[in-house]
Amino acid sequence: METAEFVEILDREGRSLAAAAEEAGMDAGVPPCPGWRIRDLIEHIGPIHRWAAGFVAEQFTSPRPAGPPPPGLDDAALLSWYREGHRQLVDTLSSAAPDVACWHFMPAPTPLAFWARRQAHETAVHRVDAEAARGGGPGVVPAGFALDGIDEILCGFHARAKSRVRSDEPRVLRVRATGTGDDAADGVVWTVRLSQEPPVAERGATAEPDAEISGPAAELYLALWNRLPLPRGSGDAATLRLWRENSAV
Repeated sequence: METAEFVEILDREGRSLAAAAEEAGMDAGVPPCPGWRIRDLIEHIGPIHRWAAGFVAEQFTSPRPAGPPPPGLDDAALLSWYREGHRQLVDTLSSAAPDVACWHFMPAPTPLAFWARRQAHETAVHRVDAEAARGGGPGVVPAGFALDGIDEILCGFHARAKSRVRSDEPRVLRVRATGTGDDAADGVVWTVRLSQEPPVAERGATAEPDAEISGPAAELYLALWNRLPLPRGSGDAATLRLWRENSAV
């Protein structure tokens, strides 16, 4: 996917998140995030949008923490503050030079490509959270975007030292997206090698698996982000349990 596509998705997902949050109300519980209310969700994602925009706009070359939301905002003011920050992020990414240099925390073709992709997925997952709080079920996650998000989780997040998925004995997990047969997502697979080091994942069936997790791309995407139970599993139960109990990002 191209950077411009991620920015378009970020724009849409952020507006949908705000709309769902407004409908749910700031005191509504967020089922995928036990203990959170919508206010907690907005106070989480709002600073992240400003934090990300700052790296690109100011070309910061080292990590720095996100700032807190302004204190004492009532419900309407907090939501307006969120919308302003989201708009600022979209505009910053849309207008940035393609070769802008700034800090980012996972491999990417460019820093701009990283921040557009990361914020699109961050916002999409929290949009699902807001819709869960509102009730009525989440909106659609397009298959191509879901596949990209699975790739980011497996090949990006779990490649970092922070991943807790470690195995004393080498194991191989296959993650398979299923579809309708003529769906672009059907049959896309990842091979995830588990060991005492961070997992190593790559596209394709490059090793014989000990176990496999499979399901529609959108379902897999949300499951890997801990928003749904993991879908179908087969093969070695210990490998499936290892992933299920330690893979939360």
